[in-house]
Amino acid sequence: MTDVDSTRRGWRAVLADHGALLLVLAIALAGMQRVLTAHWREGAVLLGGAMIVAAVLRVMLPLERTGLLAIRSKVVDALLYSGFGLVMMILAITITRVRLSAP
Repeated sequence: MTDVDSTRRGWRAVLADHGALLLVLAIALAGMQRVLTAHWREGAVLLGGAMIVAAVLRVMLPLERTGLLAIRSKVVDALLYSGFGLVMMILAITITRVRLSAP
């Protein structure tokens, strides 16, 4: 594809190609914002949720629509995304009596 073709495609085509990744990044960005504002538990749950969303999108969407979410095979991607997401969410929920911010 030439540069002229890519500029003619428009936002809809770019969104169709990279919309899944943009959704996951938006959730992760919201999680990082919560972590940086001293709400680390909520932020960690959002980051884990972003991984779960990535796993669901990787399973549901065809290869042409997954964009950069497709790294390995569909099964390996889904297992790793969901595994890391679940572990992050479980750890964030179960950690108690830990204060990470200054008083």
